[in-house]
Amino acid sequence: MSLSDPVRSGRVVAPHLVVRSQPVEGVAAQLLDHLPAEGGLSWVRRGDGHIGWGVAARLDVAGGNRFQDAMLWWQELVGAAVVRDEIGVPGSGLVCFGSFGFTDSDPGELVVPEVIVGRRGGTTWVTTISPASSLAGPPDLVTHEASPVHDVTFSDGARSGTDWSSIVADAIKRITAGELDKVVLARDLIAIAEQPIDLRWPLRRLAAAYPNCWTFSVDGLIGATPELLVRREKGLITSRVLAGTIRRTGDDAHDLALAASLARSSKDLEEHEFAVRSVADALKPHCKSMNVPETPFVLHLPNVMHLATDVAGVANNGASALGLAAALHPSAAVCGTPTDVARDLIGEIEGMERGRFSGPVGWMDAAGDGEWCIALRCGQADPHDARRIRLFAGAGIVAGSDPTAELAETNAKLVPMRDALGD
Repeated sequence: MSLSDPVRSGRVVAPHLVVRSQPVEGVAAQLLDHLPAEGGLSWVRRGDGHIGWGVAARLDVAGGNRFQDAMLWWQELVGAAVVRDEIGVPGSGLVCFGSFGFTDSDPGELVVPEVIVGRRGGTTWVTTISPASSLAGPPDLVTHEASPVHDVTFSDGARSGTDWSSIVADAIKRITAGELDKVVLARDLIAIAEQPIDLRWPLRRLAAAYPNCWTFSVDGLIGATPELLVRREKGLITSRVLAGTIRRTGDDAHDLALAASLARSSKDLEEHEFAVRSVADALKPHCKSMNVPETPFVLHLPNVMHLATDVAGVANNGASALGLAAALHPSAAVCGTPTDVARDLIGEIEGMERGRFSGPVGWMDAAGDGEWCIALRCGQADPHDARRIRLFAGAGIVAGSDPTAELAETNAKLVPMRDALGD
């Protein structure tokens, strides 16, 4: 575990922070317009959410106890903070952004910015966070231009499309043989631009093109994910499960017919059922009552349609949003069923390091409320070459899967990031 804060007797010493949230006027219609060129964090959907910059505190964490270590550090940080919150809504006051790797060995982090600009239900505020020894006043908010990305070329990542299809065929054989029920396999694509990539450019394009998704940026991981792993807000727990996908054609009548076929597809319904069951089973110990719809609905996005189910429950304990995310990860939507067997198979045949792709990404406040999504439709900036970004997509494989169709599904899921990097 790598920690940026001082360590005492093997434990992280959480800094003492002073936090103030206050209403503000004159904020741009799009929060992302205020992001500076470096170190920006974002979590926006339908114009609401948070952006932030600067680092008041940070925890870098990996290993089998990464979620527990992160929650302990956050609890100590919250307990030592002095907070003046004039807004009083989930997301005001002390807030952290975070992302975690798919596996225990992949590094993750929690970041507390120095400045957060938030918007919720027509109320906009600024939160300043600083060490007690150096109190900071509210900043002057300015808008920033983003530099367009030009001349992007794409190349295969760890596997070519042909090789990945062969891996899918191998997985189908193992499923048919009874080794497991479902496995999610991912592939990557390398994008290289002529000049260093200004990450604010694709972020703004993603937010404009996919307003119903959560557009995020945490430590070079950017994307617009449609899948809410878990939200905790004032005792209500919700999770949106997506599994089963079909590509849109742009013809409304044809797309309606495709949506109907998706809703009847035994292969996609089977894949979706595994994902819903895994989420419901993981949330059940934390809820005194739950609502799990028997039938999914079809979620229409600009590029694809998904089978979707919204699971809801009433909390019966004090588990935080991050604690619930830890209980859910990895769900069958990003790993498979049974989880351990699917995870081992991914490590054996997928042939790439996922990093933070398909791991939890989101935010949490001092009360433990927050939102954590699955990092999908995303890319990871290369820390060593600002011209490069690695894009990811995956597909759920079950007995009825077809390798060619699964490859086409991953190509469709790569469209948001590919388009966002365009001129």
